[in-house]
Amino acid sequence: MRAIALALFVAGAWTPAAAQTPAPSAAPNVAIPRFSDPRTRIEKPDLPAGRVLKWATGDDYPPFHYADGDGQPAGFAVDLARAVCAELQVACTLQAWRWDALLDTIDKRQADAIVAMLRPTPEIRARFGVSERFHQTPARFVARNDKAIPGATPEALAGRAIAVVEGSAHEAFLKTFFPQAAATPFRNADEALAAVKDGRADAGFGDGVALAFWLNGTVSGGCCRFVGGPFAESRYFGEGVGVLVRPTDDKLRQAIDYALQRLDESGAYAEIYLRHFPISLW
Repeated sequence: MRAIALALFVAGAWTPAAAQTPAPSAAPNVAIPRFSDPRTRIEKPDLPAGRVLKWATGDDYPPFHYADGDGQPAGFAVDLARAVCAELQVACTLQAWRWDALLDTIDKRQADAIVAMLRPTPEIRARFGVSERFHQTPARFVARNDKAIPGATPEALAGRAIAVVEGSAHEAFLKTFFPQAAATPFRNADEALAAVKDGRADAGFGDGVALAFWLNGTVSGGCCRFVGGPFAESRYFGEGVGVLVRPTDDKLRQAIDYALQRLDESGAYAEIYLRHFPISLW
């Protein structure tokens, strides 16, 4: 399957100093997730001299990865891959692939690493090595601004109509942990959010990224807000997303883990995060 775009970037163009820009102070209310453990020190493996690291990403899943106006790969995952290359001081290429061809790129030697929003299912873990997390999407509640809902607790939502996508992990979580809420299923997220906006549901529950962009977009009309904190139960919402590599390429996986930790410590990860997620998900 043909790749839709190609970009080449080298360590000289993406220097470690540029990748270590601290998080801008203009977004003080945005919580930046930290996935590295500061108590754990990862040694930097020595990659072979002259190695060019080939990355693959998805083609159409903004803001994580998509084609920009010039047809080039862009998005959170793409910027993160560039920062990893700068931190490791290696030359890299990156291609964006359709979803149906993306996982095969490593087997076919078309890529060394896949950076995309691919949940590490047992099947994926059996097929690939997986780096430490670089992203996790929490679940969140939203409600109209004029709804007097004090928080996202079973007591506060008891008897409330909660719009949720039918058959989703969010519906299953809601029924398990908020049994006294009235889960109100809809065919898709657009219908569920329309019910919240129109007041036909007291609140909505779903994917935190999608909800954040809805709240900040024109469709919501400024109607609503997040209620309560984030939910990240791994049994329902996954354990977060990492970079995929060949199962035998331990040195590359460790190098990526090292780079991700350094980007976290330097503030570079926060800068990239705020560039693509200006509203707090956490």
